[in-house]
This record gives sequence, C-alpha cells and structure tokens, in this order.
Amino acid sequence: MSHKRALILAPFSAAGLASLQGHVDVVYESWMQTRRLQDPEALAQRLYDEHIEILVVESDFVFEEIFEGAPDLEFVGVCRSATHQVDIDAATAHGVLVVNSPGRNAKAVAEHALGLMLALARRIPAAHAMVAGGKWDDPVSPYINMRGVELGGKTLGIFGLGVIGQRLAAIGSAIGMISVAYDPYVVNPPADVALKGLDEVLSSADFFVIHAPLTDETESAIDEARLALMKPTTYLVNLSDAAIVSEVALVTALQLGRLAGAAMDVFVSHPVPPNSPLLSLDNVVLTPHIGGATAETVERHSTMMAEDILRWIAGERPVHLVNTAAWHSNG
Repeated sequence: MSHKRALILAPFSAAGLASLQGHVDVVYESWMQTRRLQDPEALAQRLYDEHIEILVVESDFVFEEIFEGAPDLEFVGVCRSATHQVDIDAATAHGVLVVNSPGRNAKAVAEHALGLMLALARRIPAAHAMVAGGKWDDPVSPYINMRGVELGGKTLGIFGLGVIGQRLAAIGSAIGMISVAYDPYVVNPPADVALKGLDEVLSSADFFVIHAPLTDETESAIDEARLALMKPTTYLVNLSDAAIVSEVALVTALQLGRLAGAAMDVFVSHPVPPNSPLLSLDNVVLTPHIGGATAETVERHSTMMAEDILRWIAGERPVHLVNTAAWHSNG
C-alpha cells in the first residue's frame, strides 16, 4: 500500500518525524533551516508536481490559489493555535481538512511573561548592563538606585483568560500574587482568579499582562484613556499583539512617569525600526518576539500534529480539526 506524501515546512521534532515513518513519505524542510517562506504560487506548483497530500506549516501562508492548484492536497496542518494564515473557507470548499495545535506554546509564553515581570520589577537587564559594562564601581549605589519590588502580594491583572492567561494565573498564585482578569468569554474562571471589568482590572493591577487575541473588540482597547486608569506604580506587559495597545499613548505614559514600566515581546513591525521611541526609554524591557520559542513548544506541536495525521490516516477524525464541515463532506 502506498503511503501519503507529506511536505513539512514547520520545525518538527525528531520524535515527531520518527512517528510518521512507515505511514507517511515525508519531505522535511523547516523554514527555520531554509530561512525563507514559500511563495504561494511556487508552493502550489510544487504540491501539484510532487502529488503532496499533507502540508504542515508554521509561518507559511496557505491561500486559495494553493487549494485550487493542488488537487491532491487533503490535509493542512498548522503548528499554531491561530489559523489566520490559512484560507479556511477555501480549504473547506476543496474538502481539505485543516488541523491546528492549540496551546502548544502556553507554558512557554506564560513563563516568558513571568520573566518579563521579574525583569521589570528587579531591573535585571539594567543591572546586568551595569556589571557587564564595567560600571559597577560603587558597592552601595545599586542598593539605592536599583531597589526593586517583589511580585508576591501584588495584584496580577490579566487581559485574556485563555490557556496562556490561566497558566500565568497559576504561576502568579504559586508565588503569592492575587489574580484578577478580564475576559468576557470566560464563565467559570479558575478558583484563584476573580473576573472583573476591564477598567477595574486596569485600575487595580500592579502588573497588567495582555494575553488576549487581536480582534475587532481588542484592537486599540488599551488607549490613552485606559492607560490613565492605571496606577503610576503599575507595569504593563504585552505578549499578544502590539495593536491592542496604543503605542503613542504608551510611550507618552512611560515618558511622563504615569506608568512604572513596560515590557513587550510584540511590536508594530518586526524587527523594531531603529527610530522607534521605545528604544530610547530606560523603563522598558524588549524581547524579539520569542515568547513561545522553546524546544518544548516544537516538541509539543510536533506530537500533536503527528498524532492527528496518524488518526486521519487511520480513518479517525483529528482531535484538533478546525473545519468540521470538510470532515462531514468527506465522510
């Protein structure tokens, strides 16, 4: 019996690839190794020429022309929770299953949020720069100039109580933080999290962390008026999407001392342009969109995707199927 043919463009673990052996003929070309994303027209032609039935992506886009130009394609795996880079309607119209990997990076992003909060609270990047730069010439001044605050006993405000937000709340609880959250789609929050209105969360938080997805409701939700609700001792941390926060208003608040500081892993453009006002602030911590970048994240999404591919080959419905209509049309 001939095997299904797969093209895997996402980073994939050795164990995940090994689990597919004997069931799938795999061509593995991670975009992290090739350092390039596929041209959609060229990708469609390649899928056609090589009779690819399974396509697995992480950062590549799968547009309508790919589904139109690759009649053998039956399964698209997205090694992410979000599926905005795939034309779901076109996939469904062509009977192609789309499968994602929700929660694959929840642990990594929540732990990165903790790291950013600690970096702000204890001024860790500035302290490192002082020592590494040979500027620690006075044993006393750091105790005065770099005195920080503890996270224990502080109020952790979370905007978006999904898998990542709940994970962060659990971490916060473990170190003695009091968690409050805003998420209008959550009915039964964890026992140690109090659901409140967004304005109330903003006004009470000592650390305000954004884990909400970008939607019409959340875009520009944290504007000048909402930033003004926050205490001047509050730190803002954004690991979701830059468009949720007004950058102009945030920079102004940081410059005027209306916020204690901010940390960001997401920006209007990647990389950050050299003229960005964020780069001139001494009360920010900036990381290059690495919140989910861990070896464990790759292991997790590889396992989830490989298991769903094997389920599908065995005639079973994938656990993380996105477009159920395609399954019903094929069934």
